[in-house]
Amino acid sequence: MGALSHIRVLDLSRVLAGPWATQILADLGAEVIKIEKPGEGDETRHFGPPFLTTKDGGKGDAAYFLTTNRNKKSVTVDLSQKKGAALVRRLARRAHVVVENFKTGTLARYGLDYKTLAAENPALIYCSLTGFGHDGPYKDKAGYDYLVQGMAGLMSITGQPDGAPGAEPMKVGVAVSDLLTGLYTTIGILAALVHQGRTGEGQEIDMALFDCQTASLANQAMNYLAGNMVPGRLGNAHPNIVPYQVFATADGHLILAIANDGQFRRFCDAAGLSGLAADPRYATNAARVDHRDELVNLLKPVFAAKNSAGWIALLERANVPCGPINRVDQVFADPQAIARGLKISLDHAAAGPIDLVASPLKLSRTPPEYVSAPPTLGQHTEEVLRGVLDLSADEIAHLKAEKAI
Repeated sequence: MGALSHIRVLDLSRVLAGPWATQILADLGAEVIKIEKPGEGDETRHFGPPFLTTKDGGKGDAAYFLTTNRNKKSVTVDLSQKKGAALVRRLARRAHVVVENFKTGTLARYGLDYKTLAAENPALIYCSLTGFGHDGPYKDKAGYDYLVQGMAGLMSITGQPDGAPGAEPMKVGVAVSDLLTGLYTTIGILAALVHQGRTGEGQEIDMALFDCQTASLANQAMNYLAGNMVPGRLGNAHPNIVPYQVFATADGHLILAIANDGQFRRFCDAAGLSGLAADPRYATNAARVDHRDELVNLLKPVFAAKNSAGWIALLERANVPCGPINRVDQVFADPQAIARGLKISLDHAAAGPIDLVASPLKLSRTPPEYVSAPPTLGQHTEEVLRGVLDLSADEIAHLKAEKAI
């Protein structure tokens, strides 16, 4: 039994941030009912290639959709129809949590806003995800990860510095603003569930990609707030620690991640550079930051003289943090990934066994459960309407005929 096996989540979200959060809840045992538009579904079902190959050789859902929809039940309902919206309101009465990521004010048109649903279910936790939140001058602005990476400062500190080859603001290689928002959303919902369990009270949660990305600037934000230092792009270097970056080797690249003076001394001894550790320009991290360029220029030819594997073996023996830059295929072939079980397989209704990325959560008593693969569109519509709302076969047939489901 998962930790959240007593919780029902009505998931009106789509794409990435919301589904990322609800998949975490589903992995922890919650019953997650995903509401999708008939005939279309979550946009990410079409975000390909690549697509699944179905058992009959046809084209299935996009790999993107598989990222965030494990352990969920797909129910197709047309919210724009009165009977469809009424069905979702009935489901909300029987839910502990509703998650949605429509633009501000959209769901109020269908009677699916927090105020309406909470009047019928005061214990309901209603979590809304938008680009910029429900107040402020940008509340009606569409929010996409790429825009938020730029507007919330992340791209201003990502990419090669001005004057370097390829210099320009750069987005991160995955939709990190969405993912961070999904994680913060999960934390908020779990906190609200604790409060709900103690008091019986629900509440509204207002999550914004812009807020979450700004909060996640972490030390870079505090470099500005505490030190009035506006951070810029440093490529693979670190603003507060040196040497902490990528170095080219004879056959590729490696990451050197020296975080304190003791590690720097061990590195210098292992690399035959003991004099550097005693040099007052480099003996402390603060001094190394002040003399970043000259130290890095000294180290570049040293690293270029030996291949990556040789450097990693040498530095690991000296207990100096370092490592390779793996491709994604190399990640899943890595013995550490295999030992940690980071790849799982589940049986997909249309495609048969498929590989998925495992949850990173490791709980000794209530570990994540892998019950079902991401659903096909509408796979559980009848099951949920019968089991949760006690609808008869005739009632379901009428709703189908009227295209409400």
